[in-house]
Amino acid sequence: MTAAGVRDWDPGDGRISTSGTRVPAWSADVPVRPAGALPPLAPDRGPPVLDWSEVVEHLREGLVVCDTAGVVRHLSPVAERLLPEVTVGRVLAASGVEGLRAPTHGDEFSHRGRRLRIRQVPLSTGGCCWYVEDVTDNITRADALLAERARAAFLARVGEKLGNPLHPDRAAAAVARLAVPTLADVAVLVLAPRSGRARWWRATRADDGAPSVDVGVLSAADLPAAVDEGLAGFEPQVPDWLVEQAVDAGWLTGVTAADVSVRVVPLPGRDLPAGVLLVARGACRYYDEADVELVRAFAARAGAALTTAVLYRDQAEVADTLQASLVPVEPAEAAGVQWGTAYRPAQAGLRIGGDFYGSHRLPDGGSVFFLGDVSGKGVEAAVFTGQLRQCLQALHRVEAHPGRLLRLLNDALLETTQANGQGRFATIVLGVARPRGDGGLTLSMSGGGHLPPLVLRASGEVEPVGLRGMLIGVVPDPRVGEVSVELAPGETCLLYSDGVTEARGGRRGDEQFGADRLVHTITGCQRMPAPALAERVEQVTCDWLAHGDHDDIAVLALRATGPQGRSMRHLHAVPALRH
Repeated sequence: MTAAGVRDWDPGDGRISTSGTRVPAWSADVPVRPAGALPPLAPDRGPPVLDWSEVVEHLREGLVVCDTAGVVRHLSPVAERLLPEVTVGRVLAASGVEGLRAPTHGDEFSHRGRRLRIRQVPLSTGGCCWYVEDVTDNITRADALLAERARAAFLARVGEKLGNPLHPDRAAAAVARLAVPTLADVAVLVLAPRSGRARWWRATRADDGAPSVDVGVLSAADLPAAVDEGLAGFEPQVPDWLVEQAVDAGWLTGVTAADVSVRVVPLPGRDLPAGVLLVARGACRYYDEADVELVRAFAARAGAALTTAVLYRDQAEVADTLQASLVPVEPAEAAGVQWGTAYRPAQAGLRIGGDFYGSHRLPDGGSVFFLGDVSGKGVEAAVFTGQLRQCLQALHRVEAHPGRLLRLLNDALLETTQANGQGRFATIVLGVARPRGDGGLTLSMSGGGHLPPLVLRASGEVEPVGLRGMLIGVVPDPRVGEVSVELAPGETCLLYSDGVTEARGGRRGDEQFGADRLVHTITGCQRMPAPALAERVEQVTCDWLAHGDHDDIAVLALRATGPQGRSMRHLHAVPALRH
């Protein structure tokens, strides 16, 4: 059996070719051989020639040459190293190598801790040549690449899923759920304690679907020592100790340290960890260094999501508190007065705006009432209205005359706006209502650049009140309008903001509601209680808008009902936000 038996075969790496006549450069004495022929395997007579086994020794693949009976006739050095059980002169299938019992082209098998690939080349003499390649390193690199791609895909999915929840509870449940089954069979997330109590979420692997999640609460004093250590920013490293604590906490049941592998990793936060993640899975899937690094990378993303959610929750709580202090409050109940209010801010999501109203009781039984509008809208306008209301709450205790009270308010706002460089101003109608002996009301009102009030008489007719004046918070000594109005029992005075009269809608969507339509809206409504009248004005205005954009809308109605008539209603057109 010689190499001349190899017919028209090129292994593909360019290192052996049987075509053409080639004279080796290292031996000028080697005679020229016919095309397709190689030197004999071993020189038996004649002048010395090159032993071609020295050439195949340096190939990447090992070479095993067999005759027609499957007997090994030649082994290259590489094949000897890879398959030490194969011997020249013995049948290849009898070598005891499992992968060689019935080999086929392209087979791979494990042998002596290595991964080998075999391919077969037929010979012209009827035998065959087997090429054996060690592909262990290639497979290891490919497996590492696939594992890294899987880790990257998992972390990308985690980042996508954790980018949405802005509530700590929903974010925590999502973190626990995402950890199973990629990282663990059981994952427990414990948030940093709040008010002495720590909430935890546990996700458990399910064979037939998504992991199940349950939640619980532990006292901060009852947290396992490993969790306390993790909340302090350290990563516990004693597996048996971790398993025992997880079992004692009730997170793992009926297992021992020999059954599971556990790790505890802190979740990074702003200053201290936002929480701790405990992952556990069967001991057959022990956490190696690569697994622990993946858990840490997951924890980093989970910590960022939880920190964002907690920050959003804290800001939402602050915003809710501030909004509650800036939303118009119900007028103070007073004898002989029935109040009706309606309020719809321009930005419904904020629930606050630049319109305001309210009232304060006076020691003599009267009431200071007001409705106004500050420049702008949204949060800044609402903050300014809060300052204005606080000023009125303080100033009405030292001055009850509407004109003088309005000038004091102007001085206070002017000082505030100049100090803060805001340049804001306000319009307002401010009055004092005092009950009469016959059940009517005497209204003394001052105007600061606001729309004039309307009086709905007992006959059903509407009378505008001639009240003028300059803007508040612009000049040191503004001209303030003053007027007195008498309300008989059953008559109503209506105050409103320009969000009503300047509401644009109608058939073409750009026509203002206007003062005439407002007068028409309340004409003939003298029997309506004050709350119903205020609600009617707000509803008709919104119908005119047809859900279009609008300015802040505020309505304040006060009806003379006599000393026994006390009925309150405060209509908030925008519902409270839910988190």
